[in-house]
Amino acid sequence: MAKFIVEGGYPLVGTAKVSGAKNAALPILAASLICRGQIRLRGCPRLRDVDNMLTILADLGVCCAWEPNGGLTLDTADGVEYVMPQRISKELRSSIFMLGPLLARCGKAVCTYPGGCEIGNRPIDLHLSGLSALGVQIREERGLILCDGSAMRGADIHLDYPSVGATENIMMAAVAAKGTTYIRNAAREPETEDLQAFLNALGCDVSGAGTSSVRVNGGLPPKAYVQYDIMPDRIVAGTLLCGAAMTGGEITLNNVVPQHVGSMLSKLREAGCVIACGEKSVALRAPKRLGEIKMIETLPYPGFPTDMQAQFFSLATIADGICVIVENVFENRFKHGPELTRMGAIYTQKDRTTVIRGVKELTGAQVVARDLRGGAALTLAGLAATGITTIHEAELIDRGYERLDAMLCGLGAHVTREV
Repeated sequence: MAKFIVEGGYPLVGTAKVSGAKNAALPILAASLICRGQIRLRGCPRLRDVDNMLTILADLGVCCAWEPNGGLTLDTADGVEYVMPQRISKELRSSIFMLGPLLARCGKAVCTYPGGCEIGNRPIDLHLSGLSALGVQIREERGLILCDGSAMRGADIHLDYPSVGATENIMMAAVAAKGTTYIRNAAREPETEDLQAFLNALGCDVSGAGTSSVRVNGGLPPKAYVQYDIMPDRIVAGTLLCGAAMTGGEITLNNVVPQHVGSMLSKLREAGCVIACGEKSVALRAPKRLGEIKMIETLPYPGFPTDMQAQFFSLATIADGICVIVENVFENRFKHGPELTRMGAIYTQKDRTTVIRGVKELTGAQVVARDLRGGAALTLAGLAATGITTIHEAELIDRGYERLDAMLCGLGAHVTREV
């Protein structure tokens, strides 16, 4: 088990480059199965979740190799298995992304129910119902999901909820379905646009991603080679901006798409931060004491992202005044709250609503990361606290951040990792 030891009191100052987006890389890695040749990805982050996805791909017959310059090469020319390994799939929520590409490549797929952080119910019903609408025959047997896509055809699909995963899974399967598929009430997250751009680079015909209606013209043969740059990670950017705000720092982030972090910048400005945006950069200067953020309500994009709720919870604990946070996406995503109380945070919670009263300072303590983003929030709290904070089970943080400890140290923080 890894742990972070954080010495508080050092502001984040300087310039950093944001890594490629985990939530874009995982579906793109899955979509590589559609290709029958070689793919070279640039900007793919080296994370635990990426390593798990590469393990699944290798078990399915894909040759994966990291390049010395950080690029990633995938060779999908050889035969691909359609039965996903159960053990590793249970550790990775995004393993469900394999269904669509396997159906597109092999015409069939077998998988188990996926795992991941325990932040609430994340049913895959929308994935299965969408695939079923494409003509996929689905049955469950001994805990496995068995899919037959030999008769896939285009369809008009309306999602009950704009699920990112379901939108992307249907997009990937639909590229091999005869005819045209429409996905209504589709997720609008930037990561769906990145997947669309990758699929089109493969030779597919997908349009509308980033809006509520996606169109896929299926049946086009994929190219045998593609090179692609993965988009910047808006959650990593938001986390670093929160860290600078909480420590009274001043940072500039490069490789950022400002409109992707717009909802976060709005709340940071509300707290008194001075922010300037370039074409692919964001600069932040924090006030001496953060001001009140009255309310944060998580919503699908372009609303405030659930993946930033924990970090802003942490920020609100030392901001002036009262902040109300409503978590609309996952019902069990306040596990960082009790850990923050060990550091002096004050809040009350009922169901999906939390009311936080800011205190003047937090105090270092022994805390435990209960999930990925909660672990990042505790790390930020440690940066702003007096004394030493130890975050246990920090390996969870590695699922979504490429050496968060090193990134923070590069900006002047004092964080050490122990195993």
